[in-house]
Amino acid sequence: MRPMLASLSLLIACAFPAVAADAAPAAAAKPYPLTVCIVSGEPLGGMGKPVVVVRDGQEVKFCCRGCIKDFDKDPAKFLSKITAADKSAADKPAAPAHQH
Repeated sequence: MRPMLASLSLLIACAFPAVAADAAPAAAAKPYPLTVCIVSGEPLGGMGKPVVVVRDGQEVKFCCRGCIKDFDKDPAKFLSKITAADKSAADKPAAPAHQH
C-alpha cells in the first residue's frame, strides 16, 4: 500500500509541477486580496475549490488549473491586478471605531 501511495504522490507532483513547486512557501506569501480568479474574473469557488499557487512571494488564486497556463504567459499583467487591489484598499479611509 505504501509504495502505491508514494507512486501516486510522485505522479501528482510531476503532473502539476507549478502547484507542487510553489506549495512550500505558501505560509509566508502575501494573501490574495481578490474574490475572483485573477485570469478569468470568475468568482472563486464557482468551479470547485480554487487552485492556489505562490509566485514571487504572492499567493495567487485561480478558478481552475487551465488559468495557470494563461497566467504564466504574462504574469506581470495579472499581478498588476493585485497591486491595483492593494492600492485601492489602502486608499479607503478606515472605519471609525465603535465607542460605547
